Amino acid sequence: MISPLSPYRLGKAREVFNIFNVFNSLSWNLLVGSIITLLALRLGASSTYIGTLSALLYVSFFFMPLGKLLARWFKVVNIFSIAYTMRALGMLPVVFAPVAAYLGHHDTALGLTMLGVAIFHVMRGIGIVGNNPILSNLSAGPDRGSFLTQVQIVNSATGMFSGFAIALILGKEPPLFLYSIIMTAGIICGITSGVLIRKVPEPPISGKSEKVSLPAMFREALSEPSIKRFLGILLIVALTSGVSRTFLVVYAREVFFQDDGMILLYGVFGGLGNLLIGMLIKFLVDRIGAKPLFILCVMLGLITMIPIVFFPSSAIGNLTAVTLFFSFLFFMLNLGFLGSEGIAQTYFMGLIPSEKMLDMGILYFLVFGIAGASGSLLAGLLLDMLAFFGLSPFVSFKILYAILIAVVAIAIHLQRKLTPLGALSFTEAVKVMFSYRDLQAISLLDRLNKAQDYHKEEQLLGELKNAPSQLAIDGILARARSPRLVTRQESIRALERLDALSTDAETALTNDIINNPFTTAYISARILGKHGCTAAIPLLRELIASTDYMLAGESMIALAKLQDKEFRPQIEQIILDTQNPRLKIMGSEALGIYGAPDSLHTLLEILRRHSGAGADGTADPQPYLRDEVVLAMSAIIGTQSLFYPVLVRFTADPSLAPALAMDQAESAFEYCNTSIGSKKTRAKDQLAHLKKQAETIQAAVSSLVHDKDGAPLSRWIQELPAETAQTVFSETLLHTETTSHTHLYLLIVHWAAQQLRRWTKKLKE
Repeated sequence: MISPLSPYRLGKAREVFNIFNVFNSLSWNLLVGSIITLLALRLGASSTYIGTLSALLYVSFFFMPLGKLLARWFKVVNIFSIAYTMRALGMLPVVFAPVAAYLGHHDTALGLTMLGVAIFHVMRGIGIVGNNPILSNLSAGPDRGSFLTQVQIVNSATGMFSGFAIALILGKEPPLFLYSIIMTAGIICGITSGVLIRKVPEPPISGKSEKVSLPAMFREALSEPSIKRFLGILLIVALTSGVSRTFLVVYAREVFFQDDGMILLYGVFGGLGNLLIGMLIKFLVDRIGAKPLFILCVMLGLITMIPIVFFPSSAIGNLTAVTLFFSFLFFMLNLGFLGSEGIAQTYFMGLIPSEKMLDMGILYFLVFGIAGASGSLLAGLLLDMLAFFGLSPFVSFKILYAILIAVVAIAIHLQRKLTPLGALSFTEAVKVMFSYRDLQAISLLDRLNKAQDYHKEEQLLGELKNAPSQLAIDGILARARSPRLVTRQESIRALERLDALSTDAETALTNDIINNPFTTAYISARILGKHGCTAAIPLLRELIASTDYMLAGESMIALAKLQDKEFRPQIEQIILDTQNPRLKIMGSEALGIYGAPDSLHTLLEILRRHSGAGADGTADPQPYLRDEVVLAMSAIIGTQSLFYPVLVRFTADPSLAPALAMDQAESAFEYCNTSIGSKKTRAKDQLAHLKKQAETIQAAVSSLVHDKDGAPLSRWIQELPAETAQTVFSETLLHTETTSHTHLYLLIVHWAAQQLRRWTKKLKE
């Protein structure tokens, strides 16, 4: 077995193959593209002849077993090279076909054309046995779909530009000798491609592989439901693709009387369609999978054929309408059906194990050949038969394409049952295609894969963090294993913004927590808590005692978000015992998230221990700890969002504390007075009690903030309807240190005012 290619050798091999691909595509378009159909029509060929000529393209696949036989003794690359050189030389008879026609021997000219095309495709069939193994070898790695689609893009781009050049050369009614010149150029390009392919490394499939008969290959394939289903769909798609695109040239020529140059110009639009779908598939295939793109391409092909069936006869003479019509048809049919052929091969390579690629690759092309050959022959016979019964070409083609539409509809129905191979569902894939965020993420991932500089990696990961997409998970996880700390940090932070984590992402974050304390573990702990990963609870409990205080703190918060209520008492004890201010802050935040009223006692204890002067007589060195604790308390009593602006104003200007407290009391009184007023209610006693409370709240608060006396407000709170924090706050106000703890008394006043509002709303209802 030949060793896999190193990254450097793989890159060089791909470069050589891309150059080969250019010359190979040029040779194809100059020799057997639409130009050969146009030449045959100029020589007076019938629809049956055109169908037979088209069928030869697919008959070539029946000679692949001969190539496989040769592969037992010779290298696959050498077989490929010699066969592709010989196929180009095999077109020499076609070079002389225009000469025979010029001398008046039209039947001889048609015979030479058929002979040259037959030799071309027979030799191609022998050589193409190496196509799938070589492509499979060169497409190794996570960018398999992208590389295979790049091959298609090179083909279509070369075809588009060469088609445009040929259209300009041929013009409206070209002399036949121009075809001989074009064919000669195609032969030269073909020989060049045959020489270039020799420089591609031999794929890891030796020619001494086990001999497998053709019937055995079919039996093995048909025994696998997934392969059997795919080959059935491939049969339909290949048949429809070959017939629809081949006879589109005949349709333009026989029904709309378009000249050679114009038809080749339409072919440029076809090349553009092929190029566009190739670029789209290359962009998406590695992210959403081959299956949904396969379905989409076939659907586009079906939709494109519908206008042919309904095109009105009255518009045949309208030059503008006809030009736009055929530009659309060539563009969309190539976009749909050539796209489906390309993505079908990508899907097939993902379906088949690499060790079976040579045998199954032959089977793939045999099915392709059976479909294309039979379809082309039957379509040609159908058109000639309809003409024999007196139907016009216009009507005959409507019947042909109506049949093709029905056949494609069957293929789409069957495609739903294809094995996904890790692809998104069709619905999800369509959503991705219309999601700017997902498309932006795919673009960023592609740029990230090409980034060679770690600064660029950091920049792109930062952008990915701001454009969260589930499609980015695999790419982000790959960077999370970077040897550079900053890159790992940015990668893990990008995961935090996702709506959900995959199983692989959860596993990676769990491993990061275990293996990377003091670096990125604390970020991973935070993400697991945020995304509700309950499986991480046992590990997070253990990490509460970690010497990495950031990890310990984030583990507390994560457990709170996961609502691990049984472990809350341990968290309370830890934040009471620790001397680390950051750990106390994070523990307080965790208690706020839990929202358990019993935790108010723990938080109050922290405030008592850290109020007033420090042990050395200096001012408290931890002001932010007090803020965080008070905010956690406000979260427990359910007023954090309303209390936070009050606390912000106070920290900006502490002298505003008395005014802020009185504002809370006054606004609550006015709300109560305005809402109730002279309102009549059955609960007269409650209403009277409420009014009394409203009238006395300002005096109670004034005693606290101006006289440092918390007793009046404590008694006022005891008169409220029973609430969870009522006992805690009323008792707290009786302690002298509370009146000096401005943060705390602001919270209590705020809570009291909110309770008065809630009571008012309840009676108002």
